[in-house]
Amino acid sequence: MFGKLAADALGLSNVGIVVKPADYDKVDADDYIMHEDHEKIYFLIKSKSDEYCFTNLGLVHLDGTSATSKKRMLRRYSYHTHPISDVYLETAGTVDLDVEIKFTMGNEHYSIDVNKKHLEELKDLYKALVKIASITHDNELALQHAKESLHVAQSTLGRVTGLQADVASQFKSINQYTFDWLEDMRYKYVVKDFGKVFEKYIQN
Repeated sequence: MFGKLAADALGLSNVGIVVKPADYDKVDADDYIMHEDHEKIYFLIKSKSDEYCFTNLGLVHLDGTSATSKKRMLRRYSYHTHPISDVYLETAGTVDLDVEIKFTMGNEHYSIDVNKKHLEELKDLYKALVKIASITHDNELALQHAKESLHVAQSTLGRVTGLQADVASQFKSINQYTFDWLEDMRYKYVVKDFGKVFEKYIQN
């Protein structure tokens, strides 16, 4: 059988497998990757009903309502609008057949069962997600502090500015400076592409 990877052909259950990079173009999720914008798949888990596709820009989740239904719901969560938190990796016990990776993106909670033969690959994904969560958290704090410092500077300027100043000209100048400054801070601290993180930690 050719074309997209069929769950039945792979013998998949609701316990997922890790798809190798050579087969990324054979899964359904690849159809929704924005290759035109340099989006790239770095890690992909496939079960009989779902695909969890981790790209440099976010998570693309093809959600099957059941293993027997052909209906799929496509969900996309960008890392910069849905920050990652609470990343856990639950390894298998002696008789367990699967391991579990858990994380939160924004308000969405994920718990993905994966065949325990893929534990080493999941360790790499765990590291990448933890690092993305750490970078996003630190940048959020830095951006908040930057905004607070700007507010202090504006308040101080307002107190020392002479009454004889041209109010309209002053407002225009301050407004433009504030806009430019905030844009610079946003560019510095709002990361949208985490390709370098995946390239560092994903070894598959």
